[in-house]
Amino acid sequence: MILNEHKIPTQIRIIAAITCVAFLVGCATTPQTAGRLQYAPAASILREARSPQVPIEKRAADYLQVAAMTAPLLGTGAQETPERDNYNAACGELTVLLRGSEGGRLWNHPLTLNASDTTYHLRLEPASNAVWAPNYFTSFQLEQQIKEKLIRKENIQQGVGGALVGVRQVNPPEKFAPRRGITAAVSATLDFRGKDATLALRRPAKKSTATVEGKVRPLAANFSAPISYYKPPGNLTLVGLVGGFEAKNYPGKIGLYLMQPYDPDRIPLVFVHGLFSTPWTWVQTINGLQADPEIRKHYQFWVFAYPTGYPILYSALRLREELSKVDQAYPNHKPYVVVGHSMGGMLTHDQIVTLTPAMWEKGMGETAKGIFRENSRDSLVVRSTTFQANPRIKRVVFICTPHRGSDMASGGLGKIAISLINLPGQLATVMKDSLSSGELLQLTGSSKRLPNSVWGLKPTNPALPVINEARITVPYHSIIGDRGKGGCPNCSDGVVAYWSSHLDGAQSEVIVPGPHGSCELPQTIAELDRILRLHLRSGSSSRTTFAQAAR
Repeated sequence: MILNEHKIPTQIRIIAAITCVAFLVGCATTPQTAGRLQYAPAASILREARSPQVPIEKRAADYLQVAAMTAPLLGTGAQETPERDNYNAACGELTVLLRGSEGGRLWNHPLTLNASDTTYHLRLEPASNAVWAPNYFTSFQLEQQIKEKLIRKENIQQGVGGALVGVRQVNPPEKFAPRRGITAAVSATLDFRGKDATLALRRPAKKSTATVEGKVRPLAANFSAPISYYKPPGNLTLVGLVGGFEAKNYPGKIGLYLMQPYDPDRIPLVFVHGLFSTPWTWVQTINGLQADPEIRKHYQFWVFAYPTGYPILYSALRLREELSKVDQAYPNHKPYVVVGHSMGGMLTHDQIVTLTPAMWEKGMGETAKGIFRENSRDSLVVRSTTFQANPRIKRVVFICTPHRGSDMASGGLGKIAISLINLPGQLATVMKDSLSSGELLQLTGSSKRLPNSVWGLKPTNPALPVINEARITVPYHSIIGDRGKGGCPNCSDGVVAYWSSHLDGAQSEVIVPGPHGSCELPQTIAELDRILRLHLRSGSSSRTTFAQAAR
């Protein structure tokens, strides 16, 4: 998705930390067609089209001939038939062949192609609201080429067209693009008027049907494959640990990443992961939400990646800066909805409240006064602690968020984790220069200990009452985990107790039957779906509701 696989340093430190973390965080174009029936009249032509020994122009002509033979036999397009399967294969494989072969020599200009005794004239359909621009994607992959590693249930739509993953990867990289590029579901269709063929790269997330061969038909699409294109590292757990304990060795760049091409017509839905975690936390959640056509149509999915050992307010500053960069790059984007899990919910909380020096001084007295007196307005410590609520965020969802901290951060394991976190030298130097030994003593209990993320999760963190006292400026919702030991309000997800995750004034609060890592639960996804649909109705209901998810 975002992170590169690097050699992980300081392995002894990481291995020592694993115990406490366990408690703190609960170009082939030939598809696999075995088992599928072939439309007999097209079988030999399709075999030739797939042969790399055949010249490209001849292969392309063969694909066109297969599509032309089967297009009149598509029927409704919703049922799987040999004719439809062969048509879909021809459309998808022709697209991959033309875009990828010989540097795209045959791509996006009119072609005259000879198949047996027939001559076809091929062109690409230009961009429109429901059709991708021919040159937007730099490559395509067949859905069969994508291996699903984290997704348990694919979101597949039956229909006509070749189900593809479009990949846009340019140099230099675009803003907010993951290292492997930006992906999207594409449905490739061919329409014929006599021997004139038009290849269209359709956008099934935006419009699930299209007029193909004169009849409106559902489009074939795989909405899970574009997510699975971002292969997770084999050491995913270790990558999360490195982000927590050795932030300077975090194998990726802090920032917001678009999981789909930017679309000014869709609402940015930003996901923020929690402690010792990575953006991969959200794969199942995003996949589950995409099963809803309304969500696919109206929302675009973004993730925030960051090393989780940083002090919480500093990470919140980095998120604030990334959202500001989006505002500059796309000034007309629709307002955000932000979803935060665990500590990511605390970063989210810091985007929708306003904090001033006076508020800190009221809550922390002389310690706050000394900090603001000794540091300029543009210093890191002041920018991290004083800010305005983001007016472009219009709704947030907190999942298992410790607004008032977690008792685990104060226990023995928490102390071990605090001691193991190694902040990058530059950040540590800035913090040492910004905070006196007396202020550190007041904040962390040690004149030599710098604040970090796990320390920030302690219920005794003096910043938490100040932040929680500030008014939240937008509608917000809570999803809270319950392991089933005690019953709410005495319940807990194993890491965060109800007393910490509950917020008065939430528009809704749902208790889901699961541990701290409840992002992937069907009940969580269903509640997110409900909230996102509610948001589309622009606050048609402001009534506060409380619910217990079905067990």
